[in-house]
Amino acid sequence: MGKAEASSDRVAADLEEAIHEHRLAPGSKLNEDEVGAIYGVSRTVARAALQTLAHKRLVELRRNRGAFIARPSAREAREVFEARALLEPRTARSAAERMTEADLARLQAHIDEEHAAVADGRWGRALHLSGMFHIEIARIADQKTVAEFISQLIARSSLIIALYWQRRGALCESHAHHALIQAFRAQDGDLAEELMKNHLLDLVTSLDLRNLNSVPTSLREALTQ
Repeated sequence: MGKAEASSDRVAADLEEAIHEHRLAPGSKLNEDEVGAIYGVSRTVARAALQTLAHKRLVELRRNRGAFIARPSAREAREVFEARALLEPRTARSAAERMTEADLARLQAHIDEEHAAVADGRWGRALHLSGMFHIEIARIADQKTVAEFISQLIARSSLIIALYWQRRGALCESHAHHALIQAFRAQDGDLAEELMKNHLLDLVTSLDLRNLNSVPTSLREALTQ
């Protein structure tokens, strides 16, 4: 891997984290020159990073207008969560059947970090950790192709929640992740599948698909928090 490629990967990873943590709002413009100046990289490297994010559908590249954080429509929001409802409950069942003590420890670490972020009022960080919890479950299930789909869907979900979130407590109020860990510890696939179905339904009901909740912020301010 060349130096420029490594630099673009680093910039893309940092921008992606800022998007998932809602420090960069959907619809925000990502100017190549400003991105380059913030990270101390060339415009070419900044452009490559934005193209990487566009490939992941986190960024939209508009002809003659530049790059913008994607803004999923209400229809796409419904489709994303319908797809997650099809995939993730069965993945939770498979994960329960394969769960090890090391896997349980990693999942518990995600929950602990998520709760610490909530306690500090870092809701975007808590949401990002919540998504990583779901991705980790897919990894444990040892279904690589399905895990890739789930990872993409959760990335879209982050944008959707940034736009349509009306109830922050949905992340923690139901203690859904704790309940899932108990099912995993018991290797109870039926319960894990049912709990995941209910958890995803709870997330959907926390969204108001009639309204957009995007809060604009400057690019430099968002990336230097």
